[in-house]
Amino acid sequence: MPPSERLPHDNSKSDGFLFDLNPSIDDYEPSEVIPTDFERESEQDDSPWSSPVRSVATDDRDHYLQLALVNGVGPITLAALMQYFGSAREVLSATLSQLGQVPRVGPKLSTLIRDASQENLCEKVKQHCKQTNTDILLPGDESFPRLLAELPNPPVLLFTRGTFTPADQLSIGIVGTRHCTHYGKTMAERLSKGLAQVGITIVSGLARGIDSIAHRGSLEAGGRTIAVLGSSVSDIYPPEHKQLAEDIIPKGVLVSETHPFAKPKAGVFPQRNRIISGLSIGVIVVEAADRSGSLITARHAGEQGRDLFAVPGQANSRMSRGCNQLIRDGAILIQDVEDVIEHLGPLVEKAKIQEGKVIHHPSELNLNEIEQAVLQAIESAPTDIDQVIVKSKMPVPRVLSTLSVLEMRGLIYRISGRSVARK
Repeated sequence: MPPSERLPHDNSKSDGFLFDLNPSIDDYEPSEVIPTDFERESEQDDSPWSSPVRSVATDDRDHYLQLALVNGVGPITLAALMQYFGSAREVLSATLSQLGQVPRVGPKLSTLIRDASQENLCEKVKQHCKQTNTDILLPGDESFPRLLAELPNPPVLLFTRGTFTPADQLSIGIVGTRHCTHYGKTMAERLSKGLAQVGITIVSGLARGIDSIAHRGSLEAGGRTIAVLGSSVSDIYPPEHKQLAEDIIPKGVLVSETHPFAKPKAGVFPQRNRIISGLSIGVIVVEAADRSGSLITARHAGEQGRDLFAVPGQANSRMSRGCNQLIRDGAILIQDVEDVIEHLGPLVEKAKIQEGKVIHHPSELNLNEIEQAVLQAIESAPTDIDQVIVKSKMPVPRVLSTLSVLEMRGLIYRISGRSVARK
């Protein structure tokens, strides 16, 4: 069953965000409520304005940033404005009546856009980011994550501290309740450490409970981790995770759509969940009540075509009802790291998880040392078997038998009797 069919989809949209799950107050802070109609964008998939911005011209970057910082302008509205006027510069210089001609732009938003050119928010944000070593990534930037860029409604911009690497193409999201049990804590640690040890980056939300356990597990195993925040990357929430955030920066990335001067806004925590799933090739829900906020991330994963995994729990445990429901609806039941790797599909692009080790398919992570050595000696282009023997530094009989194993596992194919290639 394809990932996109594993969960029932809802047709209600909010600029790529889904809020129909009504997360439990046990899993979200009091401020994390569903936004008003003005604070979110709603649009059907068949809108003619749904094509997102994929790149920003160099001479239009400041104007684009200025426009993207306007409260109420999300991916769909921004795309509509850019397509109608041709550039952010033209949008900001438009009159109220001209702005009103764009679908989804009403009088209130038109006024905010017009007033943006008189405000100095853009310069304040740029100066703050410079002082705090925060990068501003726009669509089309080399560092903008490819997995996010290819979403139907990607973020209009990202604020980051830390650095994305090619290894982050091989990322798994781990989410769950803030009020985890001992069982949930144990499973989150086991999975995050195990995945990190084989070179998989862990993505989560820096929240209390399962999220923070997943981040710490990855760091303790010497791996990379990405924290997606609802707050800005310079205003860490919850405050007790400030040190954890600092620990993540040299070994991963802090990511947020929220600029440093943004006021607390309803809905930002549910909204950030689609970035957690968007950055991941698969999402694991470790422990969740039947109305947990983690189920929003699960819904996004299904709609984005990501593999969705769930850790089973006791039938009489309230904190396992959400996971058990996901499994009943088609999520993949997992008990260990091997279960996850076994079900992952091919990567969008190859990932270099360490020096000299390039992964084309997650199942390659389950290979033993000899199989890895032989596989790494094979290129995507036809590779002569003699060359494989030389590069792998293995005896001829061992190489030949290993090639047969790799071929049976679907990781390579024979071009001729003397050459092979990686899939």
